Amino acid sequence: MPYIVDADVFIRAKDDHYGFDFCPAFWDWIVRANGKGQVFSIDEVRKGILSGNDELAEWVAHRTNSFFLEPDRQVINALDKISDWLSLQDYDEISVENFFEDQDYQLIGHALARGYTVVTHERWSNSKKRIKIPNVCLGVNVPCMNPFEMLRSIQPQFVLATDP
Repeated sequence: MPYIVDADVFIRAKDDHYGFDFCPAFWDWIVRANGKGQVFSIDEVRKGILSGNDELAEWVAHRTNSFFLEPDRQVINALDKISDWLSLQDYDEISVENFFEDQDYQLIGHALARGYTVVTHERWSNSKKRIKIPNVCLGVNVPCMNPFEMLRSIQPQFVLATDP
């Protein structure tokens, strides 16, 4: 099952659990998983991260287009389905407009079009003021999980090398 990763997963990995300075294996694994067709993200996430000036932006700059996917006709059609679903919900109009301008909309569109699972730290919410990724995924039947669930599913192992 392929996964499509939200920006917050990369950002929190860098800042919290898998810093480049103490867990390079996570970042190596992400690249390898992409090479195996398991893990992707989208061009909008790439652009957002590149606007920063840190190790994550440098890492992203070295990834190819096969890692950060661009929308195609299937994605555009999926975005229409998401838009149709949102029009039937009770979200504030401004929330819907903001969602359409956000990379989350594109992320879910890619997942819906390609049969991917969305990976995010966001959690489902009853709020009508901010549309959350898990809410939309549930509404349009796209699987959604947090990064730790993804890791448990794929089962990479970040093992320390033995000391000489």
